This record gives sequence, C-alpha cells and structure tokens, in this order.
Amino acid sequence: MGKVKLSIIVPMYNSVDIIQDLREVSSIIKKITPNYEIIVINDGSKNDCFQEAKKIKNKKIKIYGYKKNQGKGNAIKYGFNFVKGDYVAFLDSGRDLDPNQLRKFFKIMEEEKADIVIGSKKHKESKVFYPISRRIMSGVYQILNKLLFNLNVRDTQVGIKLFKKKALDKIMPKIVIKRFAFDLELLVLANKYGFKIVEAPIILEYKFKSTINIRSVFWILWDTAAIFYRLKILKWYDRH
Repeated sequence: MGKVKLSIIVPMYNSVDIIQDLREVSSIIKKITPNYEIIVINDGSKNDCFQEAKKIKNKKIKIYGYKKNQGKGNAIKYGFNFVKGDYVAFLDSGRDLDPNQLRKFFKIMEEEKADIVIGSKKHKESKVFYPISRRIMSGVYQILNKLLFNLNVRDTQVGIKLFKKKALDKIMPKIVIKRFAFDLELLVLANKYGFKIVEAPIILEYKFKSTINIRSVFWILWDTAAIFYRLKILKWYDRH
C-alpha cells in the first residue's frame, strides 16, 4: 500500500446503507490523496451494518468493532489505535457531511499553519440545513463552553475534523469522555497544549434522525462539567 498520508476514522452505530456510504467516501478521498485508509469502528450496533461493512472488498477500508455500545468518542479513540497516516480525519457516517470538504481543510491547514482544522456551522461561509431546535441547543452549548473554557472556537461538535497526527499523539492518551462531549474534551486539551485550531466552513445537509434527546443533553452537560472539574479544580490533566 505504501506510506499512508491520510487516515479517516469513521464511527458507526446502526448505520443505514453503509456499503454505499463507504464506497462514496473512498471514491472521493482517493481524488484528494491516493495514500489513504478508512478505519470504520462499529460501536456496538444493533442492526447488521457491521456484517454489511465487512462485505466490502477494498483494502483501503478496514473494519473493526466491539459488541457493547460505548459512544462515538470511544469509537474514535479505539480507531486511533489502528491509524498509520501522518494526518487523521474524523468523519461521521451517513451523508450529512461531504468528505470532499477535507480538500479545503488541507488547504486551510497549510495556509494557516494549523495543527487542527475543524468544521464549523458558525463560519460565515458555512451552508447548513438542520432543525431550528438543534440550532438553539448548539448555540447555547457553545456559549457555555466559551464561558467555562475560554475556547476560541465557535462550534466544537461538527462531525468532520482534520488533525496532524502528532497533535493526537499528545491528546488522545488524556481523553476520558466516551460519548457526546468527546469533541469538547479533545479541543480543550488541544488548546491547553498550545496546538493551533482553525475553523473551516462546511456544507451540512441534515438527513438522518438525531441521537440527541433529553437524556443525551443531561449527559452532555454532566460530561462538560466533569471536564471543567478535571481541568480547573483537580488539575487532573497536568498530573496524568
């Protein structure tokens, strides 16, 4: 296969049309770089998407997983164990976000000399189509994050991000959160360690049913408070 430039981690939970989805991702990414791998992590899906994904005959697409659902963050952290690329992207399964947007992310990373480029719904050039309820929740959550962590980031949660691997080598061992606040903890640590984070415009077309509900909101806030406690009170990230 040769040297891998880009590793894409795709967390998967009860995905629909996963074969078509991964084939589309692969056909798009190979136009950005021929030296890539797609690492799919099944996060304890209850449907047959794991079995379906394993039917794909493509050496660039690697399928891993575990039986118990533990959360998107856990799936990404698990997937990082298999990464061989110099650059690492996170991409949600489904087709809400076009992976071709990573082409622009690479350009921004080079021009801005950034370590991390993240998709942002708040970027002035972004085109987003998703429910008003999600817009309100997202806006309130980002205000909270600004107050708690003074992050110079307007949107932590979009499911497309690009990293230099050396940044993740430093950050990943410290990550504790397994579910929805994983992105926040990762970016809080990136900021703490002095990595340069730049936001990029995205096109987001909301297609699939959200997993966010009242119970999820509770755990997002609980985990956010836990990150604050570890960072500001315990100074846990300095010790571990």
